[in-house]
Amino acid sequence: MVQIGYTMMTEQAGPRELVDHVVRAEEAGFDFSVTSDHYFPWLRAQGHSPYAWSVLGAAAQATSRIPLMTYVTCPTFRYHPAVVAQKAATMQLLSEGRFRLGLGAGENLNEHVVGGGWPAVDVRHEMLEEAVGIIRDLFGGGHVSRRGTYFDVESARLWDLPDKPPPIGIAVSGERSCALAGRLGDLVIATEPKPELLSSFDRHGGEGKPRVGQLPVCYDTDRDAAVRRAHEQFRWFGSGWKVNSELPHPDSFASATQFVTPDDVAESIPCGDDPEAFVEAVRPYAEAGFSEIALVQIGGESQPEYLEWSAKALLPALHDAFG
Repeated sequence: MVQIGYTMMTEQAGPRELVDHVVRAEEAGFDFSVTSDHYFPWLRAQGHSPYAWSVLGAAAQATSRIPLMTYVTCPTFRYHPAVVAQKAATMQLLSEGRFRLGLGAGENLNEHVVGGGWPAVDVRHEMLEEAVGIIRDLFGGGHVSRRGTYFDVESARLWDLPDKPPPIGIAVSGERSCALAGRLGDLVIATEPKPELLSSFDRHGGEGKPRVGQLPVCYDTDRDAAVRRAHEQFRWFGSGWKVNSELPHPDSFASATQFVTPDDVAESIPCGDDPEAFVEAVRPYAEAGFSEIALVQIGGESQPEYLEWSAKALLPALHDAFG
């Protein structure tokens, strides 16, 4: 049985619109929602990047059922892990237990803004592991003091703690991150339907834990318009995380994808209004073993029409196919 989620993509809509969209997603019948946490959009054409945690707080008050999750927050550069722990605990209280904290090693695109440089990936994973330890310690209550390799904590305490702390998900793209997620995460997060990621996660302690994937889609009654929009705003997606985590600016992504064609994009992103095309795009994730799949509808202004169509056609088709 696969749950189908909705993505509040902060790179393509303003804060009020994002809250309205997730309210409509709850009404449409999506099983859960996730939220990106960016400082920059991937490409200038996307045009937005509000503060995700303010959006999440508003969404928690505007909705009543749909689960919420960061997809994902980097707790090592823009945010100190002690501050992430405080934000996550507050979100769990505001949402009355509907929040999950998705964490990752970050992208240069968002983290360069604080001027700390961008270390090698093995260092970023070490930083993430240390940050997760701090967050878990603070979720446990009491005062926390630590002198770490990368972070210091001086007599910190969370004064407003939920009865159950939010589960922690960890984003993976290779063996090292899978090992970290298996040991330290309550669930795993990925943006590629690679069975080997989940197998590695299981080998390192992740067996039986939820696994959440994400897939971009582009609904439009005019398929050609959908392909153009997907190319304009999402042609960066196929570059892979070894590239996507390193580039520092939307213009860098524009340069790196200048030779990607609309046909290239349409081969990997379902476009148009045929529910079966979307079902077939989801299928590799379901067959790989993902228990939850969050869809990203490309284009902020297209969300209302997409959500109406999802309620009538897409979600019934997906539930028929995958339970």
